Parts: sequence; C-alpha cells; structure tokens
Amino acid sequence: MKVTRLHANGEFRLHEEESPTSASDEALVQVKVVGVCGSDLLWYQTAGIGDARLSRPLVLGHEFTGILEIGKRMVADPAVPCGQCSPYQEGNPNLCLALRFAGHGQEDGALHEFMAWLRRCLIPLPDVLSDDEAAMLEPLGVALHAVDLGKLRFGMRVGIFGCRPIGLLVLQLAHFAGAADVFVAEPLAHRLEAAHTFGARDWKPAQEVDVGFECAGEDDSVADTLQAVKPGGQVVLIGIPKDDRTVLPASIARRKGLTIKLSRRMKFAYPRAIALVEHGLVDVRSLVTHHFPLEQTGEAFELAAKRVGIKVMVVP
Repeated sequence: MKVTRLHANGEFRLHEEESPTSASDEALVQVKVVGVCGSDLLWYQTAGIGDARLSRPLVLGHEFTGILEIGKRMVADPAVPCGQCSPYQEGNPNLCLALRFAGHGQEDGALHEFMAWLRRCLIPLPDVLSDDEAAMLEPLGVALHAVDLGKLRFGMRVGIFGCRPIGLLVLQLAHFAGAADVFVAEPLAHRLEAAHTFGARDWKPAQEVDVGFECAGEDDSVADTLQAVKPGGQVVLIGIPKDDRTVLPASIARRKGLTIKLSRRMKFAYPRAIALVEHGLVDVRSLVTHHFPLEQTGEAFELAAKRVGIKVMVVP
C-alpha cells in the first residue's frame, strides 16, 4: 500500500508499506478523500504545531472519508478521547487530557490507501453526500462548535476575519443562525469573492459587530476583530498562529470588556453537520477547488500553502 509521510518541514516521501491490520475495536478503511487543513500546513511548514513536534516520519490528514471492508461509506471523527478524564466526563471530549488525534504527534493520519480506525469514531454516511462533501464534515464541525461558542441570536451583526474554509463555513452558519448582517475581512480576492457569493459584506473599520470570529490565526486579524466587536461583545478565536503566540491589543479588549473565547476542534457536531449538508442548508461542495493524487501530496500542500483556491483534497 502507498503511504505519504512527512520527514521534515517541507519534505514528504512516498512509501510502500504493508496494509494495516485492524484490532478488535477497529475497522479497516479504504481512504477515498483527504482534505488539507490549515493545521496540516503548520506541520508541513514548521515540522510541528504548538508544543507538538515532529519526532518520526508522520502521516498527516484528519479530514477524511472512506469505505469499510463491507462496502459501507463512512466519515471519520479524527479525535479519540480517553473517555475517563474530568473534561470528558464534564461533556467536553474536545478538551480530553489524553486525546488521540489523526495526523498529530504520534498518531498517523489518513494519507494512506488504507488505515485502521476505531469503529466508535466512524459515522455512516447518507448516499446523497459525495466523498468531497463527506471530507468537509470535519471542518464544518469545527465551524459549528465555534458558532456555538459565539452564542449567535437572530438579528445580530457578525464579523468574520479570514475567509479560509473555516471562515466561509462560519459565514454560512451565521446567516443560517439568523444574523442580520455578516461582514468579512480577507486580503485574497478569490476568497473575498467566495464570501460575497454567500451574502457577506466587506468590513470597514467604522462598522461594529456583536460577535467577531477570528479565522486566520494572524495578529493583525485578531486586532481587527477586537476593534470591530462592540463593548460587551463576544470574540471567538479559531485561527492557529504559526509561532504558537497570539498578540492582541489588551487595552481595547479591556476597555470594551470583551469576552474572548478560544475554540478547540469540536464536540458532538457530526450529526448536525451531516444534516446541514444533506438538506442543502450549508454548501461545502463549492469550497473544494483542487484534487491531487497521493503521489502528488507535496504539490497539494505547496498549492495550499500559497493560498491558491480554497480547499485542496488528496485522493489516495
């Protein structure tokens, strides 16, 4: 079986390895599509993310869908909580103290032709969802969790800073949640155009919003978000900074009395994400702009790193 492993920052190598065997609580998955995520790019560009560093050749990829041995299509939850720690018991599996996550640390991800994954983390798919749509359920779940944290209500004004895939999904969800106006800030013209197709308006410094979602992981974007949110409003930080540091204008946040929340992955989002796509309430299909075979994983990541298109997929 073919496998792509990251050996160092910017260095993928294609390997030929034996197909995995599945344990009693696992199933063998033929991987069909893998999305390239912003966190994958951090591994690729810096050989790590946060305090996790590359210590061995790692298989990336956590946005994936595939087929089980019995021919059934499924989407995978890449997060495997321990089920025992206090955060899990309190209803926060995304904050698990011993979380395993596909394509992170010591846990190989989905850039294989085949992989073994826990059965309890495999969710059946309705036939109407394409493979691309199924692979987009993970980022949609991340967006859902962020919108939940923002506590949107009908008639609110929402700001989205950074129109990468997560930002464009938050945009759609904000409209669906009843936002009266959604403003966006994005330096890349093609992504700004995509935001306009979903009904967003360009943010200007004089415009004030009730809730701001920072989706780029850049300090300038964080500053714009804090500037835009009204006194007493909510800020949700979704973007992951490259150097594991976020610098923000403390005086603005303090004087406005802002509530700042940091969003980590998702929790219990897959049933809602599937329903939203199945019923045509959120468009994930149009966000997928490029496909590459497994042998061209390096080219796929280079394209994604240059911010060409929106969502890049690898097809094992």
